[in-house]
Amino acid sequence: MTAKLTNAQIAWRAAQDLPDGYVNLGIGFPEMIAKFKPEGRDVIYHTENGVLDFGESPPAGEEDWDLINAGKKAITLNPGAAFFHHADSFAMVRGGHLDVAVLGAYEVAENGDLANWSTGPGSVPAVGGAMDLVHGAKQIWVVTDHVTKKGEPKLLKECRLPLTGVGCVTTVYTSLAVIDIVDKRFVLREKLPSISLDELQAVTGADLVANKVGDLIVPEL
Repeated sequence: MTAKLTNAQIAWRAAQDLPDGYVNLGIGFPEMIAKFKPEGRDVIYHTENGVLDFGESPPAGEEDWDLINAGKKAITLNPGAAFFHHADSFAMVRGGHLDVAVLGAYEVAENGDLANWSTGPGSVPAVGGAMDLVHGAKQIWVVTDHVTKKGEPKLLKECRLPLTGVGCVTTVYTSLAVIDIVDKRFVLREKLPSISLDELQAVTGADLVANKVGDLIVPEL
């Protein structure tokens, strides 16, 4: 199976679903979503190191390295942006003030369990803000490749790696599909039209519920 979305295309697709409100973008891959905010959408991005309402990355060579997100990437500011203490930022997270948090993942289970901080014994663990985000945000979205670099499923019946959160994920945007988690099941919303349902199921480690499936169409990026 060769057809799949790039990371930029996955980020674009996730961005199209962002509601008006407050959104935290996790370190790494999820940060790409900031450049794809739909026109007219009132999305206010939050970063856990203490910035509210940041914009796209600045052009190369125009970075102000006093303005960074939690992943130490340069950001720009929108009119009305605010700075605050790290502790206040986590008070926003823990107080339930975020509408969506978008995170990366090593594994997602069909009941919504998320593993994204450790690949097991011998790894370098990355305990961080995700531990708070999965409990504080109203919705948890995941952006990820559908399979590992070895071609093994990342969407499973049960996570094998140490958990970040239990039953927290609501939607997964992958390189092959958009999948909602409903009643502890993977409910397929969209898939690439070039891939059959059987092919998708073969690289998914739990049953897919496919009652009404749309085509996953994204622009060339």
